[in-house]
This record gives sequence, structure tokens and C-alpha cells, in this order.
Amino acid sequence: MEQQKLNTTLVYVLAIFGLLCCCFGGLGFILSGIAFYIAHSKLKSVEDAPENFDPSSVKAMQTAKIVAMVILIINILYLVMTIYRIATVGWDEIMSQSQEIMEQMQNQ
Repeated sequence: MEQQKLNTTLVYVLAIFGLLCCCFGGLGFILSGIAFYIAHSKLKSVEDAPENFDPSSVKAMQTAKIVAMVILIINILYLVMTIYRIATVGWDEIMSQSQEIMEQMQNQ
């Protein structure tokens, strides 16, 4: 019987896009959460029948799961920080600071 290989490409792509979306207030937790879920569910299917899967691809999926989890944690922390900043400083103040920075950049 030929052993199945686990494809980690989708997990890595979603996790990397999740990291890039971290700049948008931590909204990348959606993509990195999906990546983590996919990797977790694939590894659950390996637990049911480990003899059907290639060990090197299982290790690669475990690594992809760790990468997705780290990016998920970064996004959640950034989201919490963004919510805290909006709650303490206020949305209007954040927007006025952003506008001042943009004006300073244009004047240079």
C-alpha cells in the first residue's frame, strides 16, 4: 500500500497571509486560525491511521501547524492591543494621529 503525503502548502499560504494581515489590527487571526484548524484536522486523521501516511510529510504538517499557531498567537495579541488602544485612546484620536503622520510624510 502506498503511503499518502500531507500537503502543507495551503497551511503555509494561509498562515503567511495571516501574518501579513496582522498589520490590519490583528485581523489575520481569521486566516491563521483557518490554517491552524486545517493542520490540526489533518494531523487528527493521521492519529486514526498512522501507517497510511508518509512520516516525513507528517513532520512537515506538524511544523506547519506550529507556524500557524505562532502566527495565530501574534495576531490575537495584536488584536487585543488594538482593541485596548481603541478603548483607552479612542477612535477619533487614533484617526487624527494617523492623519497628522500622513501630512508630515507628504510635507517631507
